[in-house]
Amino acid sequence: MNKSNDRSSGEKRQQQCGMVRASGCEAKLLALAVAVVAMTMPSAATAQLVTGLEGASGSAIGPGGALYVTEGAAGRVSRVDPQTGEVTTFASGLPVAVIGVGGAIDIAFIGGTAYVLVTLVGADVGGSDDVGIYRVDGPGSFTLVADLGEFSQDHPPATPFDLPTGVQYALQAYRGGFLVTDGHHNRVLRVTLDGSVTEFRAFGNIVPTGLAVAGDTVYVAQSGPAPHEPEEGKIVSFRPASSTVTEVASGARLLVDVEFGRGRQLYGLSQGVWNGMFPGSPALPGTGSLVEVRSDGSFDVIVDALNLPTSLEFIGNTAYIVTLAGEILKIDNVSGPPFGAAH
Repeated sequence: MNKSNDRSSGEKRQQQCGMVRASGCEAKLLALAVAVVAMTMPSAATAQLVTGLEGASGSAIGPGGALYVTEGAAGRVSRVDPQTGEVTTFASGLPVAVIGVGGAIDIAFIGGTAYVLVTLVGADVGGSDDVGIYRVDGPGSFTLVADLGEFSQDHPPATPFDLPTGVQYALQAYRGGFLVTDGHHNRVLRVTLDGSVTEFRAFGNIVPTGLAVAGDTVYVAQSGPAPHEPEEGKIVSFRPASSTVTEVASGARLLVDVEFGRGRQLYGLSQGVWNGMFPGSPALPGTGSLVEVRSDGSFDVIVDALNLPTSLEFIGNTAYIVTLAGEILKIDNVSGPPFGAAH
């Protein structure tokens, strides 16, 4: 996507050439065009890195600088080489999705230890597993460290809900423990490594999804209630010692993630136009986008026509996007100057 606009400078040159023979003016304009092309780098380039993942959802950058991706339909975490796209199994045997979504939905690391968020596997959706955070002890060994389903049932939210165990979405390491969003119960939970769970921040019906942290400040993506109109798609921030929630940016449909890129530039991941089937159903295929937060609180589209994106990570100036279609997309040259090449 080329953000440069040289139309006004071209018109100015045409006016300056007004008294010159047409052939001379055309030559000058051609020279100007060649110079502009030479100075302008290509826009963020999108490539397909991986296909064939099963129920792909969450992701994290982990040991060795690799990308780790949850596959809810397979009860698996895969390790992906960010350069070659080689996929190997990191861990398997987690509870699998019961109703087509859920199961292992996100992953985070504390040190070299992986923790996996598992959702929508309890009795309220016809399953028989525990909803919560699982520590990966080995390739096929796990320990439940926090029972989020039990906490959610014992501490229901103030907003209306259908599923007592909630619909947890994102897992973020925070102060030696974790933050977890629950898009159904409209809140962020705080979890310690000894399994203690508390309500960290409650919202109205705004559907919190992705998480990012900068120091003590927590950033939350909100997809908004169905039908997920653009003005409801927001990134907000808050600090633990304050009751104030600050709107950082708005205007992107069905936001599902938020991350910092190079230079601490903030980005959001929009899944796109809701398919209208039922609350909680995904967007229409091919309507998603990677968006950059602007200083005026709006979004600038970096890449559009993404197919059902669900998770975003950055390594340097390269974005990695996981999709519900089982793909990982690699987008180079995301940030512009001074942190990257001009778009």
